[in-house]
Amino acid sequence: MPKMLVTGFDPFGGESVNPAFEAVKLLPDEIAGYEVVKLEVPTVFTKSALVLEDAIDREEPDVVLCVGQAGGRSAMTVERVAINLVEARIPDNDGEQPMDEPVRADGETAYFATLPVKAMAKAMNDAGVPAFVSYTAGTYVCNWLMYNALYLLARKRPEARGGFVHVPFATEQVVGKANGMPSMSVSVMADALRAALEACVANDEDIKVVSGETH
Repeated sequence: MPKMLVTGFDPFGGESVNPAFEAVKLLPDEIAGYEVVKLEVPTVFTKSALVLEDAIDREEPDVVLCVGQAGGRSAMTVERVAINLVEARIPDNDGEQPMDEPVRADGETAYFATLPVKAMAKAMNDAGVPAFVSYTAGTYVCNWLMYNALYLLARKRPEARGGFVHVPFATEQVVGKANGMPSMSVSVMADALRAALEACVANDEDIKVVSGETH
């Protein structure tokens, strides 16, 4: 049976929970004929890449989807590009705070997701969940892991496809935060991720719809 490797981060930045992995844990063990392998990764630059590489070597997945938290965003966002730059605004969970450095010195300037990002966003919208294509994964551990996933797949499993989805804060995380802070229930995030993964299987090529931004 073909495999999907779906990763989510542990809590960071003072939060007690990370909705990324909480949503991943709610996914079924099989989606559209693919075995779903769920993996928690540390919100640590060096360790996250090593954990991911070990999982890719061990599981030999056909699809890799990494999931992370983007607190402050109001929707599920499917990332289209990862850049070869680290600029950590805050230290990671091990105190690493690299600045103005490449993710991989021998890597490309950027890698585009090889999953059908527009089809994934549409599938989530069709499931009743707000979702958009995003053109920046930031410069923190999320971008780092997305870049490493695409770098590793390009070298180790070029026939496999990879990408990244950001989720908003979970509803319980915004208690005590500023009025108007967007959030989403973890169960809705999980439903959206399932729809996105089904779209990955159904679409070898991405759909042709407008999803760009003017700024």
